[in-house]
Amino acid sequence: MLTHLDAQGRATMVDVTDKLPTAREAVAEARVRMLPATLQLIVAGGHPKGDVFAVARIAGIQAAKKTSELIPLCHPLLLTSVKVELEACGDDGVRIRARCKLAGQTGVEMEALTAASVAALTIYDMCKAVDRGMCIESLRLLEKSGGASGDFRAS
Repeated sequence: MLTHLDAQGRATMVDVTDKLPTAREAVAEARVRMLPATLQLIVAGGHPKGDVFAVARIAGIQAAKKTSELIPLCHPLLLTSVKVELEACGDDGVRIRARCKLAGQTGVEMEALTAASVAALTIYDMCKAVDRGMCIESLRLLEKSGGASGDFRAS
């Protein structure tokens, strides 16, 4: 059984030494709700700070690679692929999807969730001067595959 507690009940990193490496993949999603005018500014490429989607994409990829430095007890992983996709959603939002892959001994759910959340925070940071009422919402794991715990797909 995997646990973050040792025999004395202290927090510890899970020992994955005896686990066989397998192909693993996870997809996470976040949404940022904003004023329609803010979304129009982003989509039109007229934001004074530059291409909001491009900067958020890079921020998400960098965050996935640094997850073990941000989340206590996460394993440092050698990711083989990180993709962050952003798209306008309706007239007042952005949908962010982050997909992480590797062949390893532990999953990449936290990396995908971290990528999506940091991409959302980057959008907020770049747009807060024009829209302080933005709301980051619906951060969730959409799917994962590989590993002993089996596959998962959100309903």
